[in-house]
Amino acid sequence: MAASELIQEDDKNCIEVISTDPPSPPQSTKVPNHTHHISRAPHSEDVLDGDGKGRRRKITEVLKENQLINSLCNKIQQRCNYDKITKESDDPLPKEWWKTGVSFIYAFFALVFNAVIIVIIHERVPDKSVIPPLPDKFFDYIDRVPWAFKATEACGLTLCGLWLVQWLALKHRAIVARRCFFMIATLYLYRCITMYITTLPVPGKHLECAPKLYDNVTEKMWRIIRMVSGGGLNVTGSHILCGDYLYSGHTIMLRLSYLFIKEYCPPRFWWYRWFCFFLSIFGLICILLGHEHYSIDVVVAYFVVNWTFRWYYAMLESHVHNQEPNKYLTRTWWNRIFKFLEGNVKATVPVEFGWPVPIPTTSCRRRYSIVDRYDS
Repeated sequence: MAASELIQEDDKNCIEVISTDPPSPPQSTKVPNHTHHISRAPHSEDVLDGDGKGRRRKITEVLKENQLINSLCNKIQQRCNYDKITKESDDPLPKEWWKTGVSFIYAFFALVFNAVIIVIIHERVPDKSVIPPLPDKFFDYIDRVPWAFKATEACGLTLCGLWLVQWLALKHRAIVARRCFFMIATLYLYRCITMYITTLPVPGKHLECAPKLYDNVTEKMWRIIRMVSGGGLNVTGSHILCGDYLYSGHTIMLRLSYLFIKEYCPPRFWWYRWFCFFLSIFGLICILLGHEHYSIDVVVAYFVVNWTFRWYYAMLESHVHNQEPNKYLTRTWWNRIFKFLEGNVKATVPVEFGWPVPIPTTSCRRRYSIVDRYDS
């Protein structure tokens, strides 16, 4: 009994010694022939030898690798947040000149197509000696004024020149330009449809039409090039074909230029807007005074230009103010084109002016602020 009690007491002491040093694993106790041999508790320096040092070295390497991975992950996450923040804080009126270029190509295609249609319908215009001009109420009361159509083109070129100067001075000229190109292209495509469907005889016997070419394709191509390069104006000598009556292209030029001048003109320049208004009205009246178009040509063109312009800007107001789009406004074939052109525009374009060419500054470095979301 005494021997067993001694062994139990010694075992307790060994366990207590071992428990005081956590790194050392427990050692076995051998008691042969009722005599006990208690193993010595290893010192902490002994634990670092052998497998202990290797394990600690591996743990250290893993921790270093984890720190590197965590650092890389933090940098990547910061970059993603930076991109997200910069996208969210982008200019609500982006320039997007490439969209303006696409809109210009659309307008150029429409003008070329308009010239092609005029060349085609010129071959179908009946001779004025066979079919006289159609009766027109305006022509019944107002005689022809020879210089009137030249005055129309002078008014149109003046308005286009004023609008060009005004557009160059605008700060957000890229957005405004693609809207203008879209309007020009769409209105002239409508004109191609109306001209091709119904070919009207010449509105006055004073008009001299170029001879018909029939199957001469080469000369027709030259006529198309001449009309596109000259803008279809009398002053450039490119208005030699007949049949382009319904509706009036000169009315498009006069009315559309005035609408854009009015839309992007400061309120304090009220005299400038009224001057352009009277200039456009005078040009429209001169079209009729010159007997170059039927009255219906001018009236239809006037309403088509106004409705298309206001329709577009009504959709634009709904889009900018994040309103629910009106189902009647969006039921148009060019709704997808509208979304493409105005998709990133998030505010109304203000009437602000700036230099057409950017002035160099002392510092061209753009500073960015990165918001760190991992300060917690």
